[in-house]
Amino acid sequence: MAAPGRPLRDGLDRILRANRGALVVVGDGPGVLSICSGGFLLDAEFSPQRLSELAKMDGAIILAADASRIARANVHLMPKATIPTSETGTRHRTAERVARMIDVPVLSVSAAMSVIAVYRNDLKHTVQPIGWLHDRTDQALATMQRFRTRFDVALSGLSILEVEDTVSVGDVVGVVQAAEMVLRIGEEVEGYLVELGEDGRLVGLQSAELVDGVARALHLVVRDYCGRAPTKSAQRLSLANQVVDQLAHLTSDELRDAERVAEVLGLIGTFDHAESGVEPRGYRLLYRLPRFSDAIIERIVDRFINLQQIMRASLSELEQVEGVGQARAHSVKDGLARLAEASIIERYQ
Repeated sequence: MAAPGRPLRDGLDRILRANRGALVVVGDGPGVLSICSGGFLLDAEFSPQRLSELAKMDGAIILAADASRIARANVHLMPKATIPTSETGTRHRTAERVARMIDVPVLSVSAAMSVIAVYRNDLKHTVQPIGWLHDRTDQALATMQRFRTRFDVALSGLSILEVEDTVSVGDVVGVVQAAEMVLRIGEEVEGYLVELGEDGRLVGLQSAELVDGVARALHLVVRDYCGRAPTKSAQRLSLANQVVDQLAHLTSDELRDAERVAEVLGLIGTFDHAESGVEPRGYRLLYRLPRFSDAIIERIVDRFINLQQIMRASLSELEQVEGVGQARAHSVKDGLARLAEASIIERYQ
């Protein structure tokens, strides 16, 4: 509603540029009207120019719930004085009390501090300047690009090591750390996009492209290497979801700590030496094969336990897995062979 490009934001910016303050309530229901005193009924179509002109008066401005019309102007608001507030200025104190008393957004424009604050219930959000938002998104995108490059390189390297059966705990942790950083920066950019509104369309496209496929790859890496996976496939999937959630809740310092990440993955016992070998179950590479359902992949992993066993399995052994059959057995052998060949070629290029 107050994002750049919206009429309400245009009006608020006009008020700031004129070095004036304002108190704007978005909602004209019975609850709001019950605390209004004085002022005058306007009921006019909203425009940024009108909002700016009405802000010359001392009273609050009451808008319709969708901010399409200006209902009243120069209103004196009388929320309960017993409602607690952490603000100091009169306008901000009133805004916070109204927002806590009635479930409507209240905007307070401070001329002295050149700040727009939005209150809703117990929440307060300071609307950042457009230039600041663009600077932050540019920095975030540049950082995300670096981590995405690091992630792509690490994941490609992991594929090569998996084929050669030389994966170490440190290799897995490096992929997980890079993936989680990309996702975290992506979430940060999403917050900026909300504030940028229509101005953030191109930024959103860039961010979506950088994040694309990372969450899926991270989940499959966790399923491949989670060190305490149970026997049943449904339980393994549930555990992988839990581990991904735990990774998302690590602090920044914890995420940078390779040993802590290994602990979350259940690999802490092998992290005494970061080069300790670990074996993938084969989920990630199997999911790269076309026309294989989740159920069939689970049965293959259940039968052969790890990727190397799957790659060494004969056609007859693969055909014995329920749902595989002769055609899919050939697809597994040929598909994994092609992936192995591509990985080896990439390694020596």
